[in-house]
Formats: sequence, C-alpha cells, structure tokens
Amino acid sequence: MRQNGAEWLARSIARSGQSHVFFIDAVLRPTLMALQAEGVQPVLAHSEKGAAYMADGYARIAGLPGIVAAQSVGAANLAAALQDAYLARAPLLALTGRKTPAAQHRNAYQEVAHAPLFAPVTKFSAAVESTAELPRLFRQAWAAAVSASPRPAHLDLNGLMGEVVEQGEAPEPPAELGAWRAPRHRPLPDPALVEDAARRLAACPRVAILAGDGAAQSRCGAELLALAERLRAPIVTSLGARALVPTRHPLVAGVSGTYSAPPANRVLHAADLVLMVGCDGGDQVTLNWRLPRAGAGIIRLDADPMELAQDSAGGATALDLLCDPAAGLAALADALGRPERDDSFAGQAAGWMAEWRQAMAPRLTSDEAPIDPARLCAEISASLPEDGVLVADTGYSGIWTGTLVEFNGAGQEYLRAAGSLGWAFPAALGAKCAAGARKVVCYSGDGALYYHLTELETAKRRGIAVTLVVNNNRGFGQGWPNLLRAAGNRPEVAGTLLRFGEHTDFCAIARGFGLRGIRVERAGEIGPALREAMASDETVLVEVMTGIDHRAPEPWSPES
Repeated sequence: MRQNGAEWLARSIARSGQSHVFFIDAVLRPTLMALQAEGVQPVLAHSEKGAAYMADGYARIAGLPGIVAAQSVGAANLAAALQDAYLARAPLLALTGRKTPAAQHRNAYQEVAHAPLFAPVTKFSAAVESTAELPRLFRQAWAAAVSASPRPAHLDLNGLMGEVVEQGEAPEPPAELGAWRAPRHRPLPDPALVEDAARRLAACPRVAILAGDGAAQSRCGAELLALAERLRAPIVTSLGARALVPTRHPLVAGVSGTYSAPPANRVLHAADLVLMVGCDGGDQVTLNWRLPRAGAGIIRLDADPMELAQDSAGGATALDLLCDPAAGLAALADALGRPERDDSFAGQAAGWMAEWRQAMAPRLTSDEAPIDPARLCAEISASLPEDGVLVADTGYSGIWTGTLVEFNGAGQEYLRAAGSLGWAFPAALGAKCAAGARKVVCYSGDGALYYHLTELETAKRRGIAVTLVVNNNRGFGQGWPNLLRAAGNRPEVAGTLLRFGEHTDFCAIARGFGLRGIRVERAGEIGPALREAMASDETVLVEVMTGIDHRAPEPWSPES
C-alpha cells in the first residue's frame, strides 16, 4: 500500500500502542490528522514545556516513549523541557521541524541550530532529511529511548513543520514497536559475580539496600522485598522509588539523602555493606556524597553500564553486577538460599523508624489553621485508591510527599519531578492519559502551579480528569526560613522576595476555565474534598490553605 511519510508515521505510532501524542502547533499537521483517524488522540498544550511534561508523565506510566512535537521555532523551548525526563530516566521521543538545508546558515527567520540544544538532554538525536530515512531513524530513536537507561530521543524533521518528510513516499510498511517498552532488555547477571555477591552479603550482619529509580523502572518490588527478608536488611529508596515497596513494611526505612526523613540516612550510615539496586550515586540520594559512610562496602546492581562506571557514592565499591534489577535480585535470592541472620540491625532500623513516626503522629492529625501540610499528606495517604497514581512537583512538594505519603507497594505509583518546578500538573495530565480508569492525584505548591495554570484549559477541553491539590502557602516555602534569617527576621523584607500576594483565588481561576474548585481552610475538610474530587469525571482543583512556617521533615546527617 502506497503511503506518504505522514501516513507512515501516524500508523507506526498507532500500531506501536500509543493512545496520545502531545504537541504545540504548528507541526506535523497531516500526521496529527492521520493520527486521529487511527484512534490516537493529539493533545494540544499551551507551551512546549507543558507538552513535554505531559509526554513525560505519559511515558512513566505507559512504559512507552511519550511523544511530543513542536515546530522549528519551538525547538529550543522543547529541548529545555526534556531535562526532567532525562534526569528521571523517562523514555520520550521529541519530534521537531527544521527549516530546509537551503535556509540554513543564512539568517533564516527564527531558526537556530537544533543539534546543540538537544545534545545534553537526549541519548540519541538525528536529522531526518527525507522520508526514506524515517523508518530507520524512527526505530533507532525508539530503541534508544527504551533501552537502559531509558531517556529522551529526538528526531529533527526536514521542513519548518516537518512537511518535507511528511510529503515523500514511505519505503516500507508501518513499524510496530509496542513490545519495545522500558526497560527493553532484562539481562541476567554473571553467575560467578552473583555467587561472590551472595557470599559477601551473607557474611555481613549489617546490610542495607538502597533502591533507586532504575529499580522502580524494573518494577522489582517483590524481588526486592524477598531478598531483604532473607538478609533481614532494611530498605531505603531514592525519592523516585518511594512507592516501589510498601512504605509501612517493617524493613522499609524511607527515602534517603537530602529529601529525607531522619531514619533512612541513619540506616545507610550505620550499614557496613550497602546493596545499591538501580540507583545512581548522585548528591540527592547520597546526602551530597556522604552516604554510605567512608569505609562501608558497596555492591552495585544496575542495567546501565555507565552508572556502574561512576564512582560517586560515599562508600567504596566492592563489586558491580550488570543486569536488570529484577533479574539480579532474583538471582541473588537463589544464591543466598535462606541463611541464618541476626535481626539486630533490622530491629535497630525499625526502632528508629517507629520513634520518628511517633514524633510525627501529632502533626498527621493536626487541626491547626493554617493547615499543616503533614495533615494534608496523611489525608492523601488515606484517600489514594489502591491503584492510584500520585504526581508530585519538585522542592517541598517532593519532600512532603516523599516522607509522609504512604504507599501500598502493590498498585499505587509515585511520579516525582526531577527538578523542574511546575512539572507536576502537566505531567499528571499526561499520566492520566496513560492510566485509563485509574485515579491520578497531583500535589503541587502554589509557586509551581503558576508555571502552567493554562493547562487547566487543556484538561477541560480534552476531558482529562485529575485531582489537582494545591498546597497554597502563598509563597515559596522551602527557602522561607533561610531567607527570613538572612533578612534579620524581618518578614516584610523577606516577603518581597519569596511571598506572593494574598488575592489569588485558584478556585476562581479553575471556574474561569470551566472546572470546579474546592477551597479547604479547615483540616477536617481535606478528606471529603479529596474524595469528592476523585469521584469526578473531570479535573477538580482542591486548594488547601497551609502555613508557610510549617517545616517539612529534615534529613539526618552524620554531623548532627
């Protein structure tokens, strides 16, 4: 069957399992119309960043590359928006138009070189000059996006709107790549290294497990718990792996690093041997490279050889296993058998966790006004469905939810921003597009929501239903105490830098976009408001009035 490039691209996307693509006009118009005919929904956003964040949220739920497109002049904005997906190991496929070669290097209107923009935030980026090249490069970009570690890929299509590639005749049948999901490959570890690792783990009485975002992508929660129970080893996670295992399990000690409650860092510091599973050794998860402690041993298990090549964690690497996290954990459990283990370290970790929970308990039931965000987190824990998805923004949103929202480790998912403020709301819309009937809750601060308020219109127009929770403390709360001290404890001075006005009514703004808003000023109203919002078949904004002076849990550090 003869088909042009637009038809080939639309059919390939549809036959590869995609339900939605996200874009900013004007790009690939014939392709977008062909996608509609194939049953795929194009979602027009209000900015390239909004579209990319939607594709990011979609990808993290679907395991398929989120597809986002923009014309030539929007390419720089789109490239900037891929940073969060790159840092979080999310598979995206970005498509941009590019003015024809005849227009390059001669001051063409609104045209800059695209390749340097995308180089830092993609695994693979290629120019597609003709329709004949499209099938090969499309497959290559898709494969790069979903292989370890999954990250964005980019295709720069000839033509301002990609029209040169769309108009030519496609040389082969449409691609069907739906089986290529992240992680595409699940390699087994070297058996000799598994035996060595098992011996080391069995010989050490104080073992801790640190599971990261790569472990979450491998969906290895069951294997992780099975190994931890055989070793009687406490589990701590990166922020992105918060929902991988049941957070109330006796062996689970929370999120480690800078976005941490105290027990997790204490556990990592006290361990003599740390098994790092699908976890990078960056500053956030290792408390600025102070964990594990100097002198502790590290066994690293990761599907990405480049992660194993980095020596960035606090301790000394004793052994590396290159494998899929789920496959590696299962092999380690088999090699270990069921050894006799001393429970004292696990008991010590559980004691630290129980002590901290007891100290936090009054805040989880607080009736203070303004509302304590800890109470908000407790109400989200109680209201999130068994298969619900929570999407959290960066900064304080990540700290509040990563330390205080509880997850069942068996159906619920947690998506967090890797650093881009304002990411959560558009990402939640994209996550909902992939999640189907599952409920999606977005946790955003007011400062973050200001970035992409316009996507309320997208939610209404496209009928995308999420529960948008706004933790409204009328300012940027995370840095407030430090700035207040720097200003000599003069709120009127500090407020000019970090406080917003008191007149914004987010519920009224939601109504202006044709959506409902529920304002919550008393703690007892949070639960009913969340349940009412989640029962709706469209986006509902829940504005919770909190206090800027409420402090999120702070990490324990070796110096404290």
